Amino acid sequence: MTDFILPPALESGDDVAIVAPGTSLATVFPDVYELGLERLESVFGLNPVEFPTATKSPEWLYDHPEARAKDVMDAFADTDIAGVIAVIGGADQVRILPHLDTDVLHENPTRFYGISDNTNLQMALWNEGIVSFYGGCLFAEFAMQGSMHEYTVEYLKRAMFEDSFGELRPSERFTDEDLDWDDPENLHERREMEPNPGWEWRGGGSTVDADETVTGRTWGGCLAVVDQQLSVNRYLPPVGELDGAVLLLETSEELPSEFDVRWTLMGMGERGLLSRFSAVLVGRAKARAVEDQRPPEERAAYRERQRDAITDLVGEYNPDAPVVFDLDFGHTAPVAPIPVGGKATVDPTEERITFEY
Repeated sequence: MTDFILPPALESGDDVAIVAPGTSLATVFPDVYELGLERLESVFGLNPVEFPTATKSPEWLYDHPEARAKDVMDAFADTDIAGVIAVIGGADQVRILPHLDTDVLHENPTRFYGISDNTNLQMALWNEGIVSFYGGCLFAEFAMQGSMHEYTVEYLKRAMFEDSFGELRPSERFTDEDLDWDDPENLHERREMEPNPGWEWRGGGSTVDADETVTGRTWGGCLAVVDQQLSVNRYLPPVGELDGAVLLLETSEELPSEFDVRWTLMGMGERGLLSRFSAVLVGRAKARAVEDQRPPEERAAYRERQRDAITDLVGEYNPDAPVVFDLDFGHTAPVAPIPVGGKATVDPTEERITFEY
């Protein structure tokens, strides 16, 4: 089995690399980009170091996956760099993986932060036994309009500066509203928030006794990337490595239908993967996008259909696994950058989730 390591914690004043393993929108929305850099300094006391890909255009980055891979390797190998932060996600990060020398990552473990398409890099890090963090993109979290969410700041500080992530709790309020980055005035606005009803516990663990608490290393991320990885079939760990692991899933601003969710999970089930996990943790589903606005009742119905799809498929292939929905990670806000490759303890009786390493 792979031995896992938590890279060294950051300290105030440290240099952190800003890279674009997927894409970058720094040239498209420079005000948003600069706000993210400023927040790293003013809120966290860190010194952002912009690597070459951070400010390249999306078109250039698509044409140069090898340059994106080089930036990642250079950032990890640089002994002055304490952490690596992705500008944003993307749609083709899988194309950098053939250009990665994973020995460089293995020999230079560094804390990495990103979501969405960055699931690709996080899976490569997982294979090397390096814990990373699902959250903390420059655009999505640091450059949040108005101000950063206190919940996000709290958990980012744990993920950056501490050696124990500890217990996770639900946020008090959340949003999946988008504010148009094209309008600089929106940087001073705050997104519409709504009360968070908390987590929803389902699956085999919803009524179990305390002695059936499960602990396992987390694996997964964005559902679309997990599906892509299953199709590519070059970077998945040996199936035995996932025995007892805790599956992380969340869906993106592409707003996949419940059929799409069922399709991917059925593939995982038939492949013999879904039955291996000891629990499933699901990030709150984003239910609207800039080009697809929906009223509250439609958003609630969309999330419920997704919960039902996941409940059905996990129940079919892995009926003993507890499933917890609406955690604060993924494409809604605020977020907790939860460890990927860290150990999650899921206690259905007490309805508690704790992350260690």
